[in-house]
Amino acid sequence: MITTILTICGGLALFLYGIRVLSGGMEQLAGSKLQQWLDKATNRPIKGALFGAGATAVLQSSSLLMVTMIGLINGGLLSLEQAVGVMLGQEIGTTFTGQLIAFDIGIIKWIALAGGIVLLEFGNNRKTKTYAQIAIGFGILFVGMETMSGTLRQLTELAVAQNFLASMARNPLLGVLAGTILTAVIQSSSATTALVIAMGAEGIIALPGAVGIILGANIGTCVTGFIASLGATPTARRASIAQILINVAGVLIFIPFITPYSELLAQTSGSLARQIANSHTVFNVLVSVALFPFVKSIVRLTERIVPDKPELEEESVAEYIDENLKSLPSFGISQAQNEVVRMGELVADMLAESKQALLNGDLEQAERVLVTESETIDPLCNLIENFVDNLINEDLNANERKLCFQIKNANVDLERVGDHTENLAEAAQDVTNHHAGFSEEAMQGLERVFDHAELTLRTALAAYKAQDPVLAEKACMLEDDMDHLNLEVRSEHLERLKAGDCSPESSALFIETLRNLERICDHADNLAISVLRKS
Repeated sequence: MITTILTICGGLALFLYGIRVLSGGMEQLAGSKLQQWLDKATNRPIKGALFGAGATAVLQSSSLLMVTMIGLINGGLLSLEQAVGVMLGQEIGTTFTGQLIAFDIGIIKWIALAGGIVLLEFGNNRKTKTYAQIAIGFGILFVGMETMSGTLRQLTELAVAQNFLASMARNPLLGVLAGTILTAVIQSSSATTALVIAMGAEGIIALPGAVGIILGANIGTCVTGFIASLGATPTARRASIAQILINVAGVLIFIPFITPYSELLAQTSGSLARQIANSHTVFNVLVSVALFPFVKSIVRLTERIVPDKPELEEESVAEYIDENLKSLPSFGISQAQNEVVRMGELVADMLAESKQALLNGDLEQAERVLVTESETIDPLCNLIENFVDNLINEDLNANERKLCFQIKNANVDLERVGDHTENLAEAAQDVTNHHAGFSEEAMQGLERVFDHAELTLRTALAAYKAQDPVLAEKACMLEDDMDHLNLEVRSEHLERLKAGDCSPESSALFIETLRNLERICDHADNLAISVLRKS
């Protein structure tokens, strides 16, 4: 009997691995477009619900979508009301797996496995290998189901198993408890559903007991989202509470009617496995439809359960990235790119402020540059670096890995630009504090170089943001022009120095300012070149 139990566990493990492989393949196909779809799909609750259903069916993981949403909420990219709408949709989408595995596909699973392995071995591009991964995951999933189905009947020879199954038929609450615990442990409602459908295929469980386990699985699946929300913002924690409220409320409403509900669902098919899959689908659809008008009420309730405590919250320097986004690498890469662009815009503004500080003696601008560099740019650079390093350890395709290294290089270049603007701000303080001013001609020369440096940097940033090779070429040409401009302004300065129109102290500050501005353009050039190399 130990062999039987181990075989069932092996079948369940195969199923879980098949789901993981299938989900990974689908994520590689659809994950890079997820942000674009999310932006378009969540502006209205009904569209958000449809998106949640579709995304969960495609990604084959409601937990993955939930964790991703918590990351977006934590980054302020998704409102709680939008997230609740998506959750109601994902409750429907998660039933797709149950409907799929209720089919007896026979030899198709072996064809999928064989075809997937052939594509994997002989495919000559990443997309072909992704399709191979999907086919292999599909095949493994059904092999796991067959392994469980073929062995479960032997388990019922145990008296304890017979008594427990009979108890669930009489008291479905035991099924609810069992489904909750099992799903919380294995963190996959799809696996719990698969196990129950496999039992149904062998006719070893009564429909009321199966329905009870399915209801319990809906509660148990909330554990992943709840764990992911720990340590997140109050809004992100509210999202996990909203998922718990939705699933628990649905189960509590249905528990008194499990027996008549089971009798009704028994009429939908002659196959017990299909009846179980249908009960899962109908339950989730009814609960989502019933709760959809109460989205705002659910949001208000979660706000009362998890109140704001701003004094306890440490504000993050990031606006786009969050550790939870590592669960969806392609989305995490997209958000890391957004964070790099935001950092670039900050350092470009710092460059403009340092110009005002140096040329107009505005010490408030200088102080603002120094504070931004120490309190925002440096910690943001470290955060992006660590986040992308963690992403690189995930299962990425060649293009995603290339993007990660592009982000890392851009991050370093922009942090160096921040350092140079800091030098310029400190120079502004020195000029003011030591009364080492520049001549009118020197000021005009510096203004020309400042303006050109800012134009080069902002053009490179625009090229990086749009991944536009035309703009990148323009930024590179601007950097070439900077070399000529820098040489021209230096020559003019040497003439003034020979004529005695410039003090040695002012001269040193002048040359150092030109050097910093030239280095800023060099880093902007690096940013532009990274776009050209990618294209």
